[in-house]
Amino acid sequence: MRIETAIGTRIAQLREARRMSLTQLGQALGDYLGKPWSRQAVHQAERGRRSFTAAELVALAMALDTSVPALLHADADRIELPGRVIGAQDYRAILLPVTADGPLDGVDEVIAALHDISEVLSRPSLVRLTKIERVARQVAIP
Repeated sequence: MRIETAIGTRIAQLREARRMSLTQLGQALGDYLGKPWSRQAVHQAERGRRSFTAAELVALAMALDTSVPALLHADADRIELPGRVIGAQDYRAILLPVTADGPLDGVDEVIAALHDISEVLSRPSLVRLTKIERVARQVAIP
């Protein structure tokens, strides 16, 4: 799966889970980017037909009330970058935060596991786990 497709799929999943329309997400992005995205621009992004700037990824995370690593999460066996294809395990490893002190007693791994678990649970449970994950991230930040 191309990285743009993986990100677009996550955007669509998160937007639908939050019951936002394409237009509503585009308008919310305008609050962070200075100019809203059109309904068509959001649709193109969700289909993996565009690349994303760092500012756009941050704006998407803010508008969807999530994190940038959550936007980058992919359920694919391989991720296609322009110059190389990487395996799912290597890809997931880069999404875990690295600090000078290393992981805090496995908290990073627990956060990643909570994220994976939340993918298979129903929406009401997903909302509760997302809140738990957010609190866990706050506790993990030194």
